[in-house]
Amino acid sequence: MYRVVKFFTDLQDGDHPYHVGEAFPRDGVEVTEERIKELSGRENRQGVPLIEYAGEQDSEQETESPVDECEDGADESGDSTESAEPEKKPVKKKSSQNGRKKVSGKA
Repeated sequence: MYRVVKFFTDLQDGDHPYHVGEAFPRDGVEVTEERIKELSGRENRQGVPLIEYAGEQDSEQETESPVDECEDGADESGDSTESAEPEKKPVKKKSSQNGRKKVSGKA
């Protein structure tokens, strides 16, 4: 079994979205070794590995992914095999002065 490491939409599987942490392939779907190599390597539309080997596990042990990750970025032409989810930028907190005021150096 393989685990999704980067969101993608699989147009070879009826535009099925695969979310990070989900099993690949989903239940009832068979894929070729060539397809596994494509998705686990860089020879895919995103140019990065999308799945990784997770060992032999029962489907009951799979983890569910959060629903808020659902973003379908499929190519309308239908010729892509996967599409990227927009990346979220980290938010930096502004440092505070902790209520301190600047004191001028008057003598």
